[in-house]
Amino acid sequence: MNSGDTGFIMICAALVFFMTPGLAFFYGGLVRRKNVVNTIMACTAIMGLSVVMWVLFGYSLSFGTNHGGVIGDLKWFALNGIKMDEAGPYADNIPHLVYVAFQMMFAIITPALITGSLVGRVKFKALFFFIMLWSIIVYYPMAHMVWGQGGFLGEIGSVDFAGGNVVHISSGVSALVFSIILGRRKGYENTAYRVHNIPFVALGAFILWFGWFGFNAGSALGANGLAAHAFMTTAIASASAMLSWMIIDVIKDGKPTLVGAATGLVVGLVAITPGAGFVPIWSSFIIGALVSPICCFTISFLKGKLKIDDALDAFGCHGIGGVWGGIATGLFAKSSINSVARWDGLVFGDVHLFLMQLAGIVVTIAVAVVGTLICLGIVRLFTPLRVTDREEKVGLDISEHGESAYPTFNGLDS
Repeated sequence: MNSGDTGFIMICAALVFFMTPGLAFFYGGLVRRKNVVNTIMACTAIMGLSVVMWVLFGYSLSFGTNHGGVIGDLKWFALNGIKMDEAGPYADNIPHLVYVAFQMMFAIITPALITGSLVGRVKFKALFFFIMLWSIIVYYPMAHMVWGQGGFLGEIGSVDFAGGNVVHISSGVSALVFSIILGRRKGYENTAYRVHNIPFVALGAFILWFGWFGFNAGSALGANGLAAHAFMTTAIASASAMLSWMIIDVIKDGKPTLVGAATGLVVGLVAITPGAGFVPIWSSFIIGALVSPICCFTISFLKGKLKIDDALDAFGCHGIGGVWGGIATGLFAKSSINSVARWDGLVFGDVHLFLMQLAGIVVTIAVAVVGTLICLGIVRLFTPLRVTDREEKVGLDISEHGESAYPTFNGLDS
């Protein structure tokens, strides 16, 4: 084991951990004033729930002994048998416990991404139990299929460096399905939903950008050249996407916006995630520049034509951005950069990886759709999915938590 690699991955894990609070601010700034606490609370509760579940059985199901290429087992229940000074089967240069901690951060932020499509109308209890079930039915199997030993998608040659399938497509598609079943917010077609706190949005995006370097570079599982490569592709793609979205804002409205720039940098991060450690540096300019118009068009189509209330564009940004990232990996990956990729991408004359990337995307979408429907069906047996009309009108901060992000000062100190 290598102490430098160990320290590097622990720092990366800490960076990734702060991405979920960053997401909470990003989402919290985008919603209406009366739903800020509820939006941030959703991410907060998921952090606690995900850690407990991951340590008890999530890691073991994701990375334990393979069963059918789909799921692990419970041999590491409550981390039993994992010693702090021994390497594990997935990285011989760092302690097994460090690998567990790093992967735990992915299990935290992934379900939190779903909450962006549901703000303003989902019952907190229903969301809590949905996330619990979704982690078991969707996330743990996806993590095993992509990254676990013997996992189906890994075995067929589909690659995902840091979570295009596992994190973004799975959560984005699930967010879309949940939002459709949940229904639109009251008065959706007649209400202008304005961003209530742009500095919150920018702060959240900057925290996400900072943490994402740990997300992608840390997936090299060592302080090495591959980590540096992933770091640079991440920086370039996010910067290119931010500039691209700013151009779109200018073309559409005549002015660049801070919300647009923040959204652009986030979708750029999403797009480069599956290929950060596989694609050449020059291709990250293309991946980032193209993801903004792709996501912007999807968001406009969903809300304008289909009237789907994906409130904060979780599917439009993470689902579609992740799909483009997976396809782009099949286009631009080179096995000389990372031998985990068995073939070069389509632009280099080999079609095999491109086809396997498409297969991985299709499988991920299918698992997310079916898994989400199962989870919602179970949750509905115990609680309504949606708050009442009155609770929605009052706001979920008051109706679900009895708190207000911006209380009146009249009588506050009495």
